[in-house]
Amino acid sequence: MRSYGQFCAVAKALDVIGDRWTLLIVRELLLAGPSRYTDLRSGLPGIATNLLADRLRQLEAAGLLAREEAPPPVASTLFSLTPRGEQLRGVLDALGAWGVEYMAEGPAPGDAFRGRWLAWPVERFLRDSQPDGQPVSLELQTGEAPLLVEAGGGEITARPGPGTEPDVVLSGEPYPILGLLSGRIGLAEARRRGVRLQGDAAVLARLAPAAA
Repeated sequence: MRSYGQFCAVAKALDVIGDRWTLLIVRELLLAGPSRYTDLRSGLPGIATNLLADRLRQLEAAGLLAREEAPPPVASTLFSLTPRGEQLRGVLDALGAWGVEYMAEGPAPGDAFRGRWLAWPVERFLRDSQPDGQPVSLELQTGEAPLLVEAGGGEITARPGPGTEPDVVLSGEPYPILGLLSGRIGLAEARRRGVRLQGDAAVLARLAPAAA
């Protein structure tokens, strides 16, 4: 990558992470943890194979990414963020919070989607209105894999993967599910748009959207 040639912290940071796709690779590793090359390709629809390889080498050279050979049964190279790479979580949190408003316009034709990408807007929109209550979980079945949202002690966390026994399951297209969780539409309207609910609907009331 060409340097901006400026003695400025922002410019120096962009010298390292400003290339196209770089921060999205970091996103995938933050959301999914150590990943195989094929996992990253799946989470980055549209990236060319040679470009992904180049970006991974650049991140490794910058000390943001490490690779290791996993033993059987994985028997594959795993890519993971170094502690320095993990420090980019705050950058992605800020970008996700800033960019979530653009998701209100709905997906553009041809937009790809992965279920785990809802983690940032979900953690921004929702709040635990009963911090002293028993922990509850909400499974979102949209995209190619579920996302589990857990609430307890006043904290909201979201991680890829199914729940063991989630209190409520929402399934359907991502846009109306996002509308429901953000408070832009109600449950009746979400159902009209194809969202299905299984389990305790009261959990949704507990996870009422935070004030805009």
